Amino acid sequence: MATDAPPPSKTEHRLPSTEEFVAVQEGAEFGELRSSHRSFAFPLTVAFIAWYLVYVLLSNYAGGFMGTKLFGNVNVALVLGLAQFLSTFLIAWWYARHAAAKLDPKAEAIKSRMEGGA
Repeated sequence: MATDAPPPSKTEHRLPSTEEFVAVQEGAEFGELRSSHRSFAFPLTVAFIAWYLVYVLLSNYAGGFMGTKLFGNVNVALVLGLAQFLSTFLIAWWYARHAAAKLDPKAEAIKSRMEGGA
């Protein structure tokens, strides 16, 4: 005995079909969202990896430079190593701000339209 499912209540969300997902994925709005994410994330990822590799290469091949004391027992290697942590947190903070301002509103609009059946 088959029964029809009741319509979704205001707290429930309708699950979009595969065709709807594909249509949204191929749409201009989703392309704009993806482009906005990639134009921020990819260059920063490349820059951070390059910065990390410079640090590693300096540590391996420029020991004299990295061992240069700046003040007290603090040398260039320590300062650059701590800068690695600082840059990681700054990039995460910057991405969170970017996502909240540019990505989340677009993603929420797409999500609500898909779940609402519009």
